Amino acid sequence: MKKETLNTPVAPAAIGPYNQAVKIDKLLFVSGQIPLAADTMEIVDSGIEDETHQVLANIGAILRHAGYDFKDVVKTSIFLNNMDDFATVNEVYAQYFTEDQPARECVEVARLPRNVNVEISVIAWKA
Repeated sequence: MKKETLNTPVAPAAIGPYNQAVKIDKLLFVSGQIPLAADTMEIVDSGIEDETHQVLANIGAILRHAGYDFKDVVKTSIFLNNMDDFATVNEVYAQYFTEDQPARECVEVARLPRNVNVEISVIAWKA
């Protein structure tokens, strides 16, 4: 199995020493995405709903670049700055994962990069 690193300009550039995604065989590991707009590299901070949409748009761009889609996601990890945002994040999340939802965990953390409110990473698999 060969390890392939993937990066696309339609998603935010990495803000550290990592790649947007790594593909090994049929598995795609997408790095945690925060609500950065790809075109400006500015944080979307207009509320948890908009922030979650931006995070999932970034993930979608990376998935499409790799030839995957949300239906191929088998695992998600959600990190929230405040668990009081859980219901709103779930509402937005459900708009992207509409069938055969992946396994997932959602945890509250003390702090996220650039002091954002949400970060999501995914693992996808394609037959």
